[in-house]
Amino acid sequence: MKRSTVAIVRTPARPSPEEVNAAVRQAVELAGGLGGVVSKGALVLIKPNLVAVPPSPEAGACTRASVCKALADMVMELGGRPVIAESSARGIDTEQVMEVMGYSRLRQEGCEVVDLKRTQTVKVLVPDGAVLKEVTTFELALQAQAILSVPVMKTHDQTDVSLSLKNLKGLVTDAEKRRIHQVGIFEGVCDLNALFRPAFAVVDGITAQEGLGPVYGLPVEMNLILAGRDLVAVDAVTSAVMGFDPQEVRLIRMAAARGLGALSAEEIQVLGERVEDVRRRFLRMEEDERVQLRDIQVLHAEGSCTGCRNGVLSSLFDMIRAGTIERARGMCIVTGGALPPSGTPEDRVVPVGVCCPEELKALARYVKGCPPNNVDIVEAILRAL
Repeated sequence: MKRSTVAIVRTPARPSPEEVNAAVRQAVELAGGLGGVVSKGALVLIKPNLVAVPPSPEAGACTRASVCKALADMVMELGGRPVIAESSARGIDTEQVMEVMGYSRLRQEGCEVVDLKRTQTVKVLVPDGAVLKEVTTFELALQAQAILSVPVMKTHDQTDVSLSLKNLKGLVTDAEKRRIHQVGIFEGVCDLNALFRPAFAVVDGITAQEGLGPVYGLPVEMNLILAGRDLVAVDAVTSAVMGFDPQEVRLIRMAAARGLGALSAEEIQVLGERVEDVRRRFLRMEEDERVQLRDIQVLHAEGSCTGCRNGVLSSLFDMIRAGTIERARGMCIVTGGALPPSGTPEDRVVPVGVCCPEELKALARYVKGCPPNNVDIVEAILRAL
């Protein structure tokens, strides 16, 4: 049986751009190289994770520019045309994130760096899509002969981890990002991976993030680069390094079930460092003690998934940061089949997610989604009735 290869390479602590370049090259070559991916004259889209403006460039929220620069150099050496391209989260100015993370300097060095939100869009059919039958994406993404997914290693408030598979959500418009949450983020991300079929993944695990990811978690110095052609395998190995059981990470498990890559240990060959030698248990989102729930009632049904559970907590943390948390006092937020206590005023009930009972979906503050986006949860809490 042919196994998928995933490489793990260490970097020095606080590596220089030259040291990052060396580690990326070593990891990519161990994982099979780009020779079979990049042809002469081919447009190669290098997709970092630049979700939002981070608290600092070293917060572990966004892919560092030096990782993408190393890949761009490798693509050019093979005769390809590298384009580093991203569209940040809904409502976020991608150019602002690029400026903070040093991608503007890459432009000055001659790299092609593109804010996808400022480019032409196109609607395409999604063959065999589970929840997406068609989707509005960017012409540049469709023109690319190869897509390299280059995430940062971090936890996520709704999907446990945010790695190379989920990184593909940045290849659709803001309106589609919201719709994917509403129709089902797990199947939706799988649909995007089946549509775009990225050719390689390189994970920036130099400064990672734990706890309240994907933006406001706590930085973790891991000093690692992981790489491979099979995104499911790369995410499985990376999540294992983070102390997760890959079989229990819903997105990875669903992607494997869809035939998008290998998940079991028997199907994956790890080269370079051993997982057990670099593993560190990352703080889960719900273990981050910075979310205070004073005077806010949060009720979860027994079967409520982590997407809604963690989405509620991270939304409240967003409100703490924004200085609006006082407006959530006295609210009763429910997920799954949970019901508010008898006598709770309807205008104080915030039902979250598609699994809520039908009678709660009729309430004014109902938030649709699987799981809903944080922006929509906060919007529902703040809504004037």
